[in-house]
Amino acid sequence: MMKPPQGEEEDEERLRQRKLEEALEVKSLRRIISAYLNYPEAAEEDVKRYERSFRKLSSSHKALLSHYPLKFQSLRRCISINSFFIINMLQAFEPPLDMSHDVDDCGCSHFEQPPNDMNVCSHESAAASGSCCSKPDEACCGEPSNMMSKPADCLAPNEEVDTEGCLRSDTGSCLAGRENYKMTSECCSNHVSDSNGNVPSSHHDWLDPSLQLRVPMVDVDKVRCIIRNIVRDWAAEGQKERDQCYKPILEELNSLFPDRSNESPPTCLVPGAGLGRLALEISCLGFVSQGNEFSYYMMICSSFILNQTETAGEWTIYPWIHSNCNSLSDSDQLRPVSIPDIHPASAGITEGFSMCGGDFVEVYSDPSQVGVWDAVVTCFFIDTAHNIVEYIEIISRILKDGGVWINLGPLLYHFADVYGQEDEMSIELSLEDVKRVALNYGFEVEKESTIETTYTTNPRAMMQNRYFPAFWTMRKKSVEKHST
Repeated sequence: MMKPPQGEEEDEERLRQRKLEEALEVKSLRRIISAYLNYPEAAEEDVKRYERSFRKLSSSHKALLSHYPLKFQSLRRCISINSFFIINMLQAFEPPLDMSHDVDDCGCSHFEQPPNDMNVCSHESAAASGSCCSKPDEACCGEPSNMMSKPADCLAPNEEVDTEGCLRSDTGSCLAGRENYKMTSECCSNHVSDSNGNVPSSHHDWLDPSLQLRVPMVDVDKVRCIIRNIVRDWAAEGQKERDQCYKPILEELNSLFPDRSNESPPTCLVPGAGLGRLALEISCLGFVSQGNEFSYYMMICSSFILNQTETAGEWTIYPWIHSNCNSLSDSDQLRPVSIPDIHPASAGITEGFSMCGGDFVEVYSDPSQVGVWDAVVTCFFIDTAHNIVEYIEIISRILKDGGVWINLGPLLYHFADVYGQEDEMSIELSLEDVKRVALNYGFEVEKESTIETTYTTNPRAMMQNRYFPAFWTMRKKSVEKHST
C-alpha cells in the first residue's frame, strides 16, 4: 500500500486537529448550556435543603417562623421566573458550532476540568455567590481549564460591522443579528414560567433534554453570577456601581476626545466587556466601540440583551434569592429587578458598535490589529491574565501612536490560587511593577488615582466588599518620542 505524500499527511493531521478542537469546543459549549439548563433543578435542591432544616426545628421554634413555608413557596416562584428568562435567552442563542458534533469521539474524558469561564465572577465574594464564607476575595465560580479558543474573525473598526451590536463567537460567526432569532411555536419546558404563567414559545434541537449534561455545582454557580452581573450592567439598581466604575472612564474618554466627528469617529476597544454595557455607553459617546469577551456564559446573555430586548424593563429577574446570608429582610432577598433599564437598540449607539468573542491574546495578537485603536479601555480586566506582561504588550501594540489606555480595576489575579495544576501560569505583579512594565512598552502615565467601588454587590445586604482599584490614563508615546 502506497504511503500518502508528506503534504497530504500534514493536511490530514491539520484536519484531525481541527476536528478535535471543534469537538472540545462543542463539548465545552454544551456544558455551559447545560449549566444554564440545570439552574432550576439546582435552585430547587437549595429550597428543599432549607425545608429539611426547617422541619428539624422544634414545634415552638417553628411557631416563631410560621411564615417560612410561604417564603419557600415564594422562592420557587422566583426561581421559575428566573428560569423563564434563561430559557428565552437560550432559545434566542444561535450556536456558532454544529452542536450535533459527536463529542464522544474527541479522545477526552468527561469533565476533566471545568470550562475556562473563571472570569465570570471571580471579582465577586464567595458570600455573594450563595455560600457564606469568611474569605472576602475568594473566587466563587471555579477553576481554569483548557477550553478551546480560536482567534475570532473580528472586523477592524474601519470595516462594516453590525450596528445593533453584532456578537461574534471565537470561531468568528455572528451570533447577534435579529434575523437569526425566528421563534417557533414549540414549547421547550414545562417547568418554567413568567409571573403571568406564560411558558417559552420555541425549541431548538440542541436544547433537547437528552443532550443535557449533569454538571457540577461550580458551573451552576456561574449562572447565578451571570444573574447578578445583569443587575450591574442592565438594571437601575446597578446604576450606583456603574457610576463608580464606568462614569470616570466615560468622562475621561469624553475629555480626551472632545472633537469627535460622525464622519471619522475615534475607535475604542473594551477587552473583558462582560455583558456589554460599558462598550455600549462608549459607543453612545460617539466612538466606534468594540467589546471583546471570552466567556460563553457572558456572550450568550449579552447577545440576548443587546439584540433581543424590545423595550426597557421587558424582563424580571430575582438576583438575590440564592443567598440567605446578610439579608435585612425576606422582602429584600425576594425583591424583583427589572431589566434592561434602557432599550439598547434605542440608546443612540454609533455605527460600528460590535462585540467580538474570543481570547484577548489570541484575537488581538493578529497583525491586522496593529496600530488600529485610538483608545483601549480595561475595567476589572487586566488581572484576568495568566501573563499580565503579555496583556500590556498587546495593548501597546494595537494602540495607535498617541493612543490612550484607560484602566480601572484591582489586581485580584484570577489564577493566583490555582492548586494542583503545575502547568498553570500566573504572573502576579504589584501595581508598581505593572506601571514599570507599561513604561517599558512606551506608555506615559498622564493621570492616576484610586476609585472606591463594589462589584456586583447587593446594595441592601449587610455585607458589601469594597475595592479601591487603580484608575489611570496612560498614553502611548509616538515612535519618535519613544526612541529618544
